[in-house]
Amino acid sequence: MTDVLVITGLSGAGRSQAADDLEDLGWFVIDNLPTALIEQVVEMASQPSDPHQQLCLVVGNATQRADIVGVLRSLRASGNRVRVLFLDASTGSLVKRYGTTRRRHPLDLESGRANSESGIAAVIQRERELLQPVKAEADLVIDTSDLTVHQLKAKLIELFGPSSPSDRLLIGIVSFGFKHGLPLDVDLVFDVRFLPNPYWDENLRPLSGLDDPVRAYVLDNPLAGRFLEHLEGMLATLLPAYVAEGKSYLSIAIGCTGGQHRSVAIAERLGAWFVARDMRPRVTHRDLVKG
Repeated sequence: MTDVLVITGLSGAGRSQAADDLEDLGWFVIDNLPTALIEQVVEMASQPSDPHQQLCLVVGNATQRADIVGVLRSLRASGNRVRVLFLDASTGSLVKRYGTTRRRHPLDLESGRANSESGIAAVIQRERELLQPVKAEADLVIDTSDLTVHQLKAKLIELFGPSSPSDRLLIGIVSFGFKHGLPLDVDLVFDVRFLPNPYWDENLRPLSGLDDPVRAYVLDNPLAGRFLEHLEGMLATLLPAYVAEGKSYLSIAIGCTGGQHRSVAIAERLGAWFVARDMRPRVTHRDLVKG
């Protein structure tokens, strides 16, 4: 059985960098593969005589990406393990990247006009709308807005490196602050702003949910205990169903106002719940350094 990873996403969000990183990890990478050839390539790679058991296909052309939905559904019915990675980024970060590189956006090449900030933003939005059906098919969405190339590589190593389990549901938990915006790349979002806010305690304000006094303030509240009990019960029901449906990744976001106290403490507690069930969640705190 061939392990097939299809990388797609917004132009400028890091597809080429991800392809290089996957190649470094030992995957056989084919970049800018025409959609019409994908099924043929996967079929050839599935032959017993072919040594490429980890095949990464990078679909770059905007039109091809829009046409890939039917191909993906066909591939998933083929018996091979097929995963789709969609690279996303905020419009603001993409505008900055195009301004830095002075490259033309693929969808705007035919216009004959130089990029302007307003013009490139409109083109990015058009591409985002075009790729919405593709994003809906993705197993995993990574938001590269605030990731350096090194952070993206570390994330890909964790997800697709040699030590990454290929037959288990991978769990990602992220805490965040609503005032900094919702994460782009999550499956489930939970709002814990109903809990008392440690921010209003002057002794706790400079601390975070990683510190024992804040952790105790948040988790010792009976309301937090009832919330976690219901959340963990729901996840205990959902996880086997996700696995049965072939889902490879589950990303969970826990949000509070600033992403410093309540969401951090709850995310850490939820991560411990997964660890106790012999799972290896990746717990990150997106806004902890933002204050």
